[in-house]
Parts: sequence; C-alpha cells; structure tokens
Amino acid sequence: MTILSASTRKKMHLISGAVLGVFVFFHFSNHALGLVSIDAMEVGRRIFTSVWQSIPGTTLLYGALLLHFLMALDSLYRRQTFRMPIGEALKIVFGLSLPFLLVPHVVAARVEPLLSGVYPDYPAILRTLWSSSFNTSRQSLALIVVWAHACLGAWFWMRGRTWFPRYETLLYTIALLVPIFALLGFVNGARSLERDYAEHGGYGDRAYSSQAPRVDPTLLDKIRLAFYGGFASLIGGTLVLRALPARGRIRIRYPDGRVAAVSLGFSVLEASRAAGIPHVSVCGGRGRCSTCRVRVTQGLEGQPTPEAAELATLTRIGAPENVRLACQFRPVHNVSVVPILDTDSLGIKTQLARQNAGGRERGVAVLFCDLRDFTRIAEHRLPYDTVFLLNRYFEVVGEAVEGSGGVVDKFIGDGALAIFGLKTPLPEACRQALSAAARLSQGIRTLNQTFEGELEQPLRLAIGLHAGPAIIGEMGYGQATSLTVVGDTINTASRLEGLAKEHDVELAVSAELVERAGLSFEGHRQLEISLRGRKATLETLIIGDAAQLSLSLPTQG
Repeated sequence: MTILSASTRKKMHLISGAVLGVFVFFHFSNHALGLVSIDAMEVGRRIFTSVWQSIPGTTLLYGALLLHFLMALDSLYRRQTFRMPIGEALKIVFGLSLPFLLVPHVVAARVEPLLSGVYPDYPAILRTLWSSSFNTSRQSLALIVVWAHACLGAWFWMRGRTWFPRYETLLYTIALLVPIFALLGFVNGARSLERDYAEHGGYGDRAYSSQAPRVDPTLLDKIRLAFYGGFASLIGGTLVLRALPARGRIRIRYPDGRVAAVSLGFSVLEASRAAGIPHVSVCGGRGRCSTCRVRVTQGLEGQPTPEAAELATLTRIGAPENVRLACQFRPVHNVSVVPILDTDSLGIKTQLARQNAGGRERGVAVLFCDLRDFTRIAEHRLPYDTVFLLNRYFEVVGEAVEGSGGVVDKFIGDGALAIFGLKTPLPEACRQALSAAARLSQGIRTLNQTFEGELEQPLRLAIGLHAGPAIIGEMGYGQATSLTVVGDTINTASRLEGLAKEHDVELAVSAELVERAGLSFEGHRQLEISLRGRKATLETLIIGDAAQLSLSLPTQG
C-alpha cells in the first residue's frame, strides 16, 4: 500500500530541494565575498549563521536535508530501470556522491564546534581548508558537485514552464557565475592570509591555537566513519531491495510488434527504456509535459486511474480516456500502447528499413499538409503554448494517417509528409490517402472547437495528394538516418498542397490518384496545372472541404 501519493512525494522532494538550494546559493555567495576581503566574508558569515544556525533555521535545514535524501532513496527504489538520459543519470550520481564529499566539511564545521564549544571564524576555516592540497581539492570538488546537482534539479523543474524561455539566459548566467565567484572568493580569501601565515609561522594562528582544546581526533574519525557507513548502508540497502525479484510480470506491447516484459510497478516509459525502445519525454519523466503520452489500444480496463498530476496534464490537452502519460501510467496487467509522438509508431518504416537500405522504387500515395497562416497565429502566443498547440495538431495528423493505414514520414515546421502503400497495393494506398485527408479535415474541426476560446481565427489546412512511383530507402547521416521517400511524386504532392493554398481550398488532389483509387468525384472544380520539368499538364481536383470525401469513400474494414 502506498502511504504517500506520487504527487505528494514529488512535492516533498521539490520543496526540500528548494530549501537546500537557497542554503547553497547564499553559502556560495558568502564564499564569493572573499573577492572583497576576509572581513566581508566574516560579516557575511555572521549574518548567514544567525539564520541557519538558529533553532528554526537548523530545524528547517536538516529537516530538508533528511527529507530530500529519503525522497531520493525512495525515487531510487521505485525506479525500475537505470536506462535514462545522461542529464538524469548525472543528477542521480551527483546526489548520491554528495554525502561522502560533504561529511568531512560537516563534521569540521558543525559537529566539532558543538563538541568543543569553539566556533571557528572564516580565517580559521580557510586555514583548515588551505592546509593541504587534498583538503582544497576535495572542497572544490564538493562545491562543484553540489551546485551541478542543484542546477540539474532546478532545470528539470523549470524547463517546461511557460516563463522559462524569457529568463533562460539570465538563469544560465547565474548558474555559471555562482560557482566561479565562490571558488575565486575562496582562493582569494585564503591567499590574503599568507601574510598572517608568515607572521605566525606556517598555518598556525596564536589566537586560534589558544582557544579551548580541540576534540579528540580519534572521536572525530569515528564520527566520520559512522556517517560514511550510515549513508553507504542506506544507499546499498536501497539498491539491494530494488534488485529483489518483484512479484508478477506484465507485458507491454508496442505497435511494431516489440514487447517489453517487465515487473509490476514499471511505468510505460520505464518499460520502453528498459527494452531499448525510443520514447520521447521532454521533461525527463516527471509528468510535467505531455510528450511521452501513449494511446492505449488494448487492456485499459482495470488499470489504475490517473493521479492528480497526470490528470491535470491530460485535462489541459483535452486527451481522450484512452490516452495516458507513459511516465505516470503503471499498468497492473498486460496492455498495448501506441506512443503518439513517435512518427514510426506503426512500425512499418522500421520493418522496411532493413529491406530497403540501398533504395528501391515503389508505387505510393503521398499526402502533404500544412497549416495556413500559422506563423501569424504563433506571433501572439507564448512559445510553450505554440509548441503545445503544434503537438495537438501533430497528434491529429498522426491519428488520421495511422488510422487510415499510412505512415507519417516527417514533420516539417507546421507541415507533414505522409506515405501510403509501403505494405499495400497502390489502389488501396490511394483510398487510404483520401481517407486520411477526410479524417484530417474532421480532426482540425474538432481541434478548432476545443480551442475556440483561445484562437483569434480557426486553424486552416492545405492538403495535397498525388500517387506514383517513388524511391524508398534509408537516407541521412549518422543518427539522423531513417527510411524516407524521394522522387517526382513527392514534389508533385508538395506542389498540389501549394495549389490548395493559392485557391483557398482545403484539398488539391490529382485526378490520377482518384482514378487509381477506383473512385469518381463529380461536381468538383478541375484544373489543368503545369509542373516544372514536365511538358504535360496535371489534371487536378479542387475540393473546398476534404471532410466531404468521407461520404464517397468505401468503409474500411
């Protein structure tokens, strides 16, 4: 039984991290005062300790530290796979290494003064840290790792916020300058004591050495070892617990036939990563965006309902009941899913890539579509809202194309290229392309109704359809290589999409495609258009409302 919901655990982790982040920022700012003088550092230290060494400050600081560490262990225990983006991996590694880097500093700065009753000032602290290259290097490394961990955590939280792009440069500048100034202040402050070192001999200071006796070094060593052992045991115990065999196995099936067999408790996103299946997740799997969402095609009955964070995101994007966030959806029995923002979701392109690596010719139907005047619409919207709206539009395109039996080859700005006939005869591919155009038109109408209160003018489509031979093959370079199609048929479909814009209609389709589909669209305007590089003209049908095609198309089984 889960005592705390996932949403509550995330809030506790975030709030405790924010408290620690504030502490670290002002602590490093205090170090940076060494660029001014030792006296400035000491004044800053007194103000700093008056807050954080008070009873409320100490309670808040160590309470946040303990809570953040426990939430980190909880997150580590619940994580089902260690396959993750490099940023997430670094944040975890930095976080787990911090206790071992900070124990010597905490014992020297907080534990020893509590036992001895002697609270060192900045000169005494700097002498200790500057007394050996090992102490200096360890403290500098700890400072960098602490700040890197804090910045990664803040970045994962902020990057999906609508205001982040406006302050991005400023925040990156602060993230870079704070540790630099802190290190420079530390070095400058220590070096400014060199004259004092010479007067008093080495690193000794008569005022400091005359204070109360120091705590027995053996006792301090035992305290440090106890801290090391405690943290190592907690981290090791967590790793052992998560490695124990889980009860129950489930199978998550993907549209290209791949199956991830995982233990109960895996999210769909974790299952994708464990199985090495690419899965988009802009926010890193924290439920703060909708890019990882999947459409559940089988097995939705009896699954856990969305918690508050997931439900809020799904409600905002107007997702239907069978759409879930992959990072939050943890199936309790077998399920089949389709990643919505994965353009290879049908798996056809993946299957054909091996067969067509060198390229081959095949008859296909091609759909080009584009949003009209979208640049002007985007000028009046925040960047995040523009991306959100585009993703909804891309979802409409993907569902229309895939639902008709085609494959989205690529998205180009606010346009898309879809291919039909990679695994079907050309006549059927032509009917699929016409069906996709009709579905796309209906989907845009629904999208306009959803955003009626937010759009100054409705979204309008321009679609071009053509059929003919094309070269299919793997093209690109390095990681950008993928199966795609090129040829005159593609260029013609693009030209027809532009023609639809010129005539202020929704669809321009070649008569050749309509004939190959075995259909006849009477009553629509026909044009003879000239194409660059062609002597003959192309007979084209101009259709104002592509949704009307659904009345003339045969029902697909």
